Amino acid sequence: MSRASSSAPSGASASGTAASPAIEVDALTVHYGEVLALDGASLAISPGRVCGLIGMNGSGKSTLFKSIMGVVRPDAGTVRILGGSSADARKRGSVSYVPQSEQVDWDFPLSVRDVVMTGRYGHLGITRRPKARDHAAVDAALERVELSDLAGRQIGQLSGGQRKRAFVARGIAQEAQVLLLDEPFAGVDTRSQATMTRLLRELAAQGVCILIATHDLGSLPELADEAVLFNRRVLLHASPEEIIRPENLALAFGIDTGKGAAA
Repeated sequence: MSRASSSAPSGASASGTAASPAIEVDALTVHYGEVLALDGASLAISPGRVCGLIGMNGSGKSTLFKSIMGVVRPDAGTVRILGGSSADARKRGSVSYVPQSEQVDWDFPLSVRDVVMTGRYGHLGITRRPKARDHAAVDAALERVELSDLAGRQIGQLSGGQRKRAFVARGIAQEAQVLLLDEPFAGVDTRSQATMTRLLRELAAQGVCILIATHDLGSLPELADEAVLFNRRVLLHASPEEIIRPENLALAFGIDTGKGAAA
């Protein structure tokens, strides 16, 4: 079995039967002008699984996230979320995206509670006025990420780890079934990383499908059920323990191991 075509770890439903993919990416190709960002990327992740996305900066991980969300339109290939289109998933509120910190305007005058409440927009109806159940969902989400005491603070006044937790809370309040996180551990404190890891494992146990880009290879086996080595396409999809073997990391990070591995 070649590394590039290695089969993914299988997922199963609570009843023990194989689950349909929550995220299904097929032969996705994306160009930015003359730059090839994704090169026939294919990936399938089942509900209730945490999948780590491993690759160098500039390897196309953020483009993959944006393509899954439908923000970037591919030149070729398809994306399915819970069996439907990205647009349908966004409309239903079944997918939530936690972007990299530099993609967020932290000066925007929103409180932490306001940010988390945006996750409830799909539940508000045409009036867009939160009801008691929406406030309750936000309160519960803030409590789960340990930010209840900072709910009234402007989002930009939080630490890096607290900001990431606020966006995870938004996904929890949204009741999303698919959660995408782009480098959520970058620049965060140990407490926030531990809190988020615990939360992600809890959400996966509830059936949420989670795709998370991370450079923290040491914590990968604790965090993820499976992992992907990525460089414009999937190079290897396997267990975290298999992924972090040096000869496999060489596939994504361009290290010559002397074994003829393809970059």
